[in-house]
Amino acid sequence: MDPHLIDILSAAQSLIGYDRPFSVISGYRSQRTNDMLRRNNGGVAKKSYHVKGMAADLRMEGVDVSTLQRAGQHIGAGGVGIYTNSNFVHLDSGPVRSWGN
Repeated sequence: MDPHLIDILSAAQSLIGYDRPFSVISGYRSQRTNDMLRRNNGGVAKKSYHVKGMAADLRMEGVDVSTLQRAGQHIGAGGVGIYTNSNFVHLDSGPVRSWGN
């Protein structure tokens, strides 16, 4: 995993001020796994940062995903996506950008 991603996750946890761990829904995944997920779900990127070890989809017990999203955006480093229907936030160490559904 990209050390910069770990820094982003740590900064987000500090901003939230919450000492519970993240629940990681998806971290690193192989290209084969990413391709399978793409076939079954239109929301998976073809050139996913997960394949590069630069992304994590996560949630934190007792913390709304919109709070995680705001923390990720406040950090200003990497991508931040919110998936409210699935109750998780995507954080990555790629270029700064954001999206939501």
